[in-house]
Amino acid sequence: MPVIFVKKTFSQKSDMKRHQLIHSDQRPYACAICKKTFIRKSQMESHQLIHSDQRPYACNVCKKTFIRKSDMKSHQISHSGQHPYACNVCKRTFSQKSHMKSHQLMHSGQRPYACNVCKKTFIRKSDMKRHQFIHSG
Repeated sequence: MPVIFVKKTFSQKSDMKRHQLIHSDQRPYACAICKKTFIRKSQMESHQLIHSDQRPYACNVCKKTFIRKSDMKSHQISHSGQHPYACNVCKRTFSQKSHMKSHQLMHSGQRPYACNVCKKTFIRKSDMKRHQFIHSG
């Protein structure tokens, strides 16, 4: 694995140590239910909500509920008509950063998701899962 140097400063040593975990294989926190691992305890705790019925954040426009406040806030942009994220290749704009990132894979030629049955590749994980459903039916 190549060594990556990040020019980032921290006011406290503990913050730097926590950041350095990103660059290692250390994921010390594991979900007790599905065993998925995380770098930070807060990430694991947030993840564990998917195993419960708790969806404490509701969109004030459409009432759709979310596990994370950040997901609800990202969703609310879709009601505003704003498209603050632009593709740096074709300038197409998106309401959500994740949608822009997914779109940008199209320009790069990357298809990071592969069907575990037929090995067909996809840009989006959701497309690959939909395709795999065909094999299971």
